[in-house]
Amino acid sequence: MTTQMIILNGGSSSGKSEIVRCLQAELPDLWMAFGCDSFVDALPARMQDSDAGITLAADGEVSVGADFRELEAAWTDGIAAMARAGARIVIDEVFLGGAASQQRWRNALGGVAVLWVGVRCDGAVAAAREVARGDRVRGMAEAQAEAVHRGVVYDLEVDTTHTESLVCARAIIERAG
Repeated sequence: MTTQMIILNGGSSSGKSEIVRCLQAELPDLWMAFGCDSFVDALPARMQDSDAGITLAADGEVSVGADFRELEAAWTDGIAAMARAGARIVIDEVFLGGAASQQRWRNALGGVAVLWVGVRCDGAVAAAREVARGDRVRGMAEAQAEAVHRGVVYDLEVDTTHTESLVCARAIIERAG
């Protein structure tokens, strides 16, 4: 079965977005890219810093509520529908709930050929990237570096601690077939 979706899971500032750009440049077919940031950016402003929506604590902890989960379910179902309609899609994701987050995607993607990729990065390196970016809550990268991988099953793992995004993307492409 031909890979229809590639889902990259890793903590904040782990290098997923750069890998996605490399994948889109290197893959022979056209691939659309979506991710948790694009989903959060699409949420109504009133869901920011809301118990029902999403809150970012001063230490980088992320909490989501019932309204967030409801819209997230619709979003994943929509992404799955696009894949079933023939679109090839790369997802840049942060599985805040580890295995439970992956299961939500699995439920939505029944019948879609998915390559599950873990994007790892040493917490201290990700934290330094977080500071350099300047657009993240400090502490988020360190807190998520390992937590997002708990209980998640991958087809492939890459580590951006010392490996360039293009090298990681090429390994993913090779595995995707």
